[in-house]
Amino acid sequence: MHNVGTPDRIIRLIVGAVLTLAPFVLPLELWAAGWTIWASVIIGLALVATAVFSFCPIYAVLRLSTKSKA
Repeated sequence: MHNVGTPDRIIRLIVGAVLTLAPFVLPLELWAAGWTIWASVIIGLALVATAVFSFCPIYAVLRLSTKSKA
């Protein structure tokens, strides 16, 4: 079942890619604590995955959908 619409997917893909790549591209001072790198990458990959599969487990639990009915 798909519950993520196209505009939502595009936003998730862009934000996810930025969060995944940011720790490796931006200055190291911004990512001084090791956990911030991991958090950014994990959240970014989760956003990319939900965009690719058009399914968000949190939306499913809350019975939300951004996908159009048409």
